[in-house]
Amino acid sequence: MNIPFLDSWRRRHGPDDDAAASPLTAAFDRDPGGVGELLAECELLRARVEESGVALDDTPRSLQELDQLPPRWRDDPEELPWIGNDAGLYLGTVIVRNVRGARWQVWPGGGPVVRLASGREIQVVEAGLDWAMTGAPELYQVYAEAAEQ
Repeated sequence: MNIPFLDSWRRRHGPDDDAAASPLTAAFDRDPGGVGELLAECELLRARVEESGVALDDTPRSLQELDQLPPRWRDDPEELPWIGNDAGLYLGTVIVRNVRGARWQVWPGGGPVVRLASGREIQVVEAGLDWAMTGAPELYQVYAEAAEQ
């Protein structure tokens, strides 16, 4: 079947393109700085830790303070994954803002990772979820390893 607009679309999009690329990926391609600011919001995490007297100021020290908090979020199975997601995004924000050459990268499926100058990618959301559920790895430990690169 000959459908002219599909032929035109196919010429612009190669076979390796993900036709169902996430909105985050598309937004990142247009405005990486704006998406970085969006990822840094982490509203739920900021609200919960503020109740504990910890200020998230995007510094490595704040990661150490987060690591020392009692994990009360584990008592709420509905909130736990959201806290973990936010913790990972916050970890990524601290790395991007404090490690030379680190930057956000968004995979075609929409998953944000941090890419170091060495080319190594850190799956910060996965690390944040692990931290929220088990306490390991500590967020500061992940940051320290990234800073060594």
